[in-house]
Order: sequence, then structure tokens, then C-alpha cells
Amino acid sequence: MTRVFLVDDHQLFLSGVRAELQGDIDVVGTASDVDAAIDMIRERDPDVVLVDVHMPAGGGARVINEVHATNPDVQFLALSVSDSPDDVISTIRAGARGYVTKTIAPPDLVDAIARVAAGDAVFSPRLAGFVLDAFATTPAPASDPELDLLTPREREVMRHLARGYTYKEIARRLDISVKTVETHTSAVLRKLQLSSRHELARWATERRLL
Repeated sequence: MTRVFLVDDHQLFLSGVRAELQGDIDVVGTASDVDAAIDMIRERDPDVVLVDVHMPAGGGARVINEVHATNPDVQFLALSVSDSPDDVISTIRAGARGYVTKTIAPPDLVDAIARVAAGDAVFSPRLAGFVLDAFATTPAPASDPELDLLTPREREVMRHLARGYTYKEIARRLDISVKTVETHTSAVLRKLQLSSRHELARWATERRLL
């Protein structure tokens, strides 16, 4: 079971999230201020930290930066009321693997945590666009030998994966089965010699393919 630590300066929200996650996730601790969060996360070394963005004393970005300096394997998923492009981009630049808003349904949050723990990047589709636009600074070459390895269908699946869509969402959008999406995903990662959706998102963004 994935070990998760929760950071938010609203105690009522912390209690609610903990109650929703128990049973599916091993909640190893909570903190409502930045300094306490940093110390406790370092001590308990969870798999994933759910962290709010706006908190006193440096906010989520400070938690991410300071924990990564000593515990680089801890993954961070921002959970915020804000869907501001500036907040999303700054949090990802700080080192978070993903960013979801507090309107997310509990089952989707459990899924997002599992995906972040596995090394994937997780965003709602709209928020993914902010990140892709922010990091898309390298012009695509006229011809890309790696991209040419992919079939047209694999390219479609690749773009949806890089934008943060789930397998079920991709299957629905492309009118194919989830199993077919999984098969195409394996082929894309193998052909491009990538190990995760996070790496795929970076690869696609660098080439401005989205």
C-alpha cells in the first residue's frame, strides 16, 4: 500500500482527506505548517506527499525543495484550490510530479496518488496544457527519427498520455479498448526508450508535439 503524507494548513480539510483515503492509502502522517511538514516528511520518508500550494512560511514549493534536498525519492502531488497557471507551473518547477485541484473525486485522487508513486506525471487535462505550454521552448526539428518510429495511432495515444489523460479517457476519446491503449502505451515507451509517462511528457514537450 502506498505510504502518503498530507500537508495542508486547514485542519478540517486534512481530516476529510485522511478519512477518504484510509483503506486505499496508508496515511503515515499529517502536518498543517511548513516547518513541521519538512521535519516529519524527512523522518517518515513516505512514497508520496500531498501538499497544498498556498501556506505561510514558503508554501508547498518550500516543502518540496527542502525535502528533495535530503529525501530525493519522495514524490509530490500538489492538491490545491488554485488552478492558476502561475501556481501550477511554479509548483512543477519546484519538483512536484503532478497537480490536481481539490474538486477531484476521492477515487480519482487515489488513482492520481498511485500514478505519481509509480513515476507518472498527473494533471487534469486543462492544467496539463499550462505545463506543456510553459516547457515547450525547443522548436521541433523538421524530421524526428524517433517520432518516425511511431505509427499514427501510437502518436495519438502518446499525445493523450503526455497531456495526462487516463487509459479509460484515452480509450473513450479514440474509441478503442483500454487494453489496446495499454498495448500502444507499451509500444510507445519501448520504441522511444522511455520508462514512464513523466519522461514521455517531457519528451513530447521538448518537441512541441502537443
